[in-house]
Amino acid sequence: MKYQIMIAGFGGQGILFLGKLLAYSGMLENREVTWFPSYGAEVRGGTANCTVIISDDLIGSPIVRNPEVLVVMNEASLNKFQPRLRKGGLLLFDSSLINGAELRDDVRMLGVPASEIAASIGNTKCANMVMLSALFAETGMIKEESAIHALEELTPQRRRKALDANKAAITKGRKYIEDKKSKNI
Repeated sequence: MKYQIMIAGFGGQGILFLGKLLAYSGMLENREVTWFPSYGAEVRGGTANCTVIISDDLIGSPIVRNPEVLVVMNEASLNKFQPRLRKGGLLLFDSSLINGAELRDDVRMLGVPASEIAASIGNTKCANMVMLSALFAETGMIKEESAIHALEELTPQRRRKALDANKAAITKGRKYIEDKKSKNI
C-alpha cells in the first residue's frame, strides 16, 4: 500500500496541519511517511500546499509530482493542482467553496461540503478536519482512531479549546461519506 497525496488551499485553512496530521496518523500505524510543506510568503490568505506519502514500504523520495489523491479547499488550488493529478486518481474538494469550476472527467471526484459541515459545528476553522476524515473514510488509508490520537498529540496548547470541535468535525466528515456511500448502494 502506498498513497501519494497533495493537499492545497489558502493560508489559514489548516492545510499544513491537515497534512501533518495525516502523516503522523500513518506513523502511529507503523507506516513509512513523509510530509513536505510549502506555502507562499503571505501565509494567511496566500497559497499553502503540502504533500504526504504513506507507505508500507520504504519511501525513496518525498517529492510528489503527480499525486494519486488531490485534496483541495479552494478554487485557485483546484485550478493550479488539478492538472497534476494522475489519471484515475481521486479529487476530493470542498464543495462549499468550489462550485462551477471545470473538473476533469478522467478522475474520480468527491465533493464534500466541508465548510458547511464545519459551520454546523459552530467553527468554520474545522473544515480541514472534515476533509481529513472524508479522505480516510473514502480511501481507508488511515484509521479514525489514529487521526484522533494524532490530533490530541499535535494540537498546540494555544489551540486546545478547539479540540472538541475538531473531533466533532472528524466524526461528521466520516458520517457524511458513510451516508453518501449508503445512498449509492
